[in-house]
Amino acid sequence: IELEGRRIIDRTVSLFREIFRQTILVTNEPLEYADLDIEIVVDLIPKSGSLIGIYTGLFYASYPHCFVTASDMPFINKNVIDYIVSMKEQYDVVIPHLQDGYHPLFARYSKRCMGFIEKLVDDDKLKITNLFKQVKVREVLPKDVSLLDPSMKSFFNLNTPEDLEKARELL
Repeated sequence: IELEGRRIIDRTVSLFREIFRQTILVTNEPLEYADLDIEIVVDLIPKSGSLIGIYTGLFYASYPHCFVTASDMPFINKNVIDYIVSMKEQYDVVIPHLQDGYHPLFARYSKRCMGFIEKLVDDDKLKITNLFKQVKVREVLPKDVSLLDPSMKSFFNLNTPEDLEKARELL
């Protein structure tokens, strides 16, 4: 999806190159993104869901912690990411917990989560929040995020044509 003539994924990749030494795209449609100069991997477990995408990214990551985001978030704020990834490494998950709930696809995960994710997959419990009961979680609260992103646009994602129209208005 494009906004102002640029794909959202290209915006995200460009931002991630500024912040991180490694960027991995987990997708089951790798040919759609062959033009990106990043690591592209396919889900390791033949079930669908974001939890498996997180697991796959952690598996291929060269570092003990990974920042994870969805590819349909056009307004990601670098300062919010920097804040999340700066949290002490003792936490397995650092996640925004805002008025509308957790944002598991805008969070930092530790490789220590992998065994817990495997167990959840084996038990067919693929909801990401199931993981939070089993690992050390650090919640990032609305007051912390609003100092860095007062509009909270970082958490806006595109699910419908109406969302795309709203994103164009927010530019």
